[in-house]
Amino acid sequence: MERLQQIASQTTSSAAPPALPAHPLDPLSPQEIQAVSNVVKAQYSGKSIIFNTVTLREPVKKAYYDWKEHNGPLPPRLAYFVVIEEGVTAVQEGVVDIPAGALIELRKTDSVQPILTPADLQLTEDIIRADPAVIDQCVQSGVPREDMHKIYCDAWTIGYDERWGASRRLQQALIYWRSDEDDSNYSHPLDFCPIVDMNAGKVIYIDIPNRRRKVSKHKHSNFHPIHIKDKFSTAENPSGFRDDDTPINITQPEGVSFAMDGHVMNWSNFKFHIGFNYREGIVLSDITYNDHGNVRPIFHRISLSEMIVPYGCPEFPHQRKHALDIGEYGAGNCTNPLSLGCDCKGVIHYMDAHFPDKEGAPTTVKNAVCIHEEDDGLLFKHSDFRDDFQTTVATRGKKLIISQIFTAANYEYCLYWILRQDGTIKLEVRLTGILNTYICDEDESTGVWGTQVYPQVNAHNHQHLFSLRIHPRIDGDNNSAATSDAKSSPHPLGSPENMYGNGFYCEKTTFKTVKDSITNFESATARTWDIFNPNSINKYSGKPASYKLVSTFCSPLLAKEGSLVSKRAPWASSHTQVVPYKDEGNGYGRLYPSGDHVCQWSGDGMRGMRKWVGDGSDKVENTDILFFHTFGITHFPAPEDFPVMPTEIFDLMLRPRNFFIENPCLDVKPSFARTTKEVKAGAQGTDTCSLKVDKTSRLAFSNTSAAGSCCKK
Repeated sequence: MERLQQIASQTTSSAAPPALPAHPLDPLSPQEIQAVSNVVKAQYSGKSIIFNTVTLREPVKKAYYDWKEHNGPLPPRLAYFVVIEEGVTAVQEGVVDIPAGALIELRKTDSVQPILTPADLQLTEDIIRADPAVIDQCVQSGVPREDMHKIYCDAWTIGYDERWGASRRLQQALIYWRSDEDDSNYSHPLDFCPIVDMNAGKVIYIDIPNRRRKVSKHKHSNFHPIHIKDKFSTAENPSGFRDDDTPINITQPEGVSFAMDGHVMNWSNFKFHIGFNYREGIVLSDITYNDHGNVRPIFHRISLSEMIVPYGCPEFPHQRKHALDIGEYGAGNCTNPLSLGCDCKGVIHYMDAHFPDKEGAPTTVKNAVCIHEEDDGLLFKHSDFRDDFQTTVATRGKKLIISQIFTAANYEYCLYWILRQDGTIKLEVRLTGILNTYICDEDESTGVWGTQVYPQVNAHNHQHLFSLRIHPRIDGDNNSAATSDAKSSPHPLGSPENMYGNGFYCEKTTFKTVKDSITNFESATARTWDIFNPNSINKYSGKPASYKLVSTFCSPLLAKEGSLVSKRAPWASSHTQVVPYKDEGNGYGRLYPSGDHVCQWSGDGMRGMRKWVGDGSDKVENTDILFFHTFGITHFPAPEDFPVMPTEIFDLMLRPRNFFIENPCLDVKPSFARTTKEVKAGAQGTDTCSLKVDKTSRLAFSNTSAAGSCCKK
């Protein structure tokens, strides 16, 4: 890395600076993006550049809390940018002081390439369609030369290919054919793979398999409404759709329970900031909980910091398919505009996202983040059997959901950050979209590496593994972490300590060093992980205030140790890593476990998680820590996943333990409650939900009970 300059006055914009945001963690506004691009253009005057990234450089943690909690100065408002300069292979990156209109950092970073943007993906298709060698290969595959407009490609990062390393900015083009523009191309993959130099704008090589396969002549397998009618229409059911699918509507006649002040959310004792960036997408920061007037910090920052989708076919060139989608494309860059009533249902608040186009002008993705509430079922309930369960209390809850959906070529990733009224924070991931496919001949076996999901369509085995980055601040900055394992009593049956053999307990092992923290999920002990403040002790239990990570979707990384996959995702080989927090590097604060620039990294060298772990001797007890958790699923495709996948759901939760001195949602108004005295007196008690008062609920069929009769009109 070569630092070119760090002089605040070197490049200054003459225009008035844009207005400061309401909060120092707010994403850049369109005006700020434009101001940054003006400064950068001035620096590169006379040179040809393309804007790749312009985003907020978040204030370091100390500066943020000095401002928020100690009446310190407002943190500097900085922007980080990446541009691609014509004729220069190194990543050009730097930092702009927005109020000053000044460039304060500029550097070149070699041996890597910048993140790929949606514009890069779109451009690749134009390049391959016009390439004579690609056209020849399409003809050999059975596609007429004049039908190149029917050729499509999914542009994928090349991962790492030793033939070029990081010397050129490359993508691999996975090729498909559509008979009509409304067809799904994934049922008609082709068998060759062009390599495209994005800076040169041309195909530089084509990987061709030893065994050639002609494009399938089977009918396309499609999924839009016009195709459903074609597939399933009958005289009795001409639409082809199920006729018993009645609408479900969600109403909140008195409005929502949350309040938004810019990007700051207040909801049911929680208060936190909702950020969004090109790479991680949604970021939740400065999360606190109002414990009956005592505002207690919980987490400084939570986000998905990386993910990898390694495919399991070792045959060339499929070994290159291991997308690090967050680092190589960006969950923010690829986010969808969400639709009211479709992607999100109910009473919705949306947040837009802003990015630069290739010229540096701001663009907006409308409704990038959806915020809404849903019924959360019972928070708690108890009835007394002594009077036939008439003495009872039932409290229903609601949950707050902050969500986004991003598309990485064929797959959709639906991310739902869910807060519950008992203090729990959940993350639910739903995978949908379409399987990545490869052609197989009519008489060809897919072997053990994949499944034929449609005639001549092979879907390879693969995994979806995520790295959750948690920066805890539970009752303050110095925290610790531990494994928590359910263990049978070590004493034998019949012994004085375990006479009847039924004893079991929780074994908690606190991490002293980074090396201790490299652990894996253990189903045999129902392993969870505790993140806690050893200096904040619960006055009843005598145990430290904690949040417990409960996560059971913990597939092991199946690529071998030392493989390209394991080297490029060093965090994925274990389910936890805890490292000290430090303000360092381009990402400020150890953000990205596969490094700041992931594209075309070989996996060699000390960077990201490998650098942070080091020799494992750093202390992580009772200090400012970062907790990284690897979770996800292993996917063996099946025909039910095609031509478009039903959502596959997995989740995890962070749950308060020994944090409160009693049930934290006792102050949520009960839905129905009667005490024993009220039952004896024939008193009404509390009733906000029975059919007597809830006019939106009704019996599904005939009103045959006394409860139902109250709803008759």
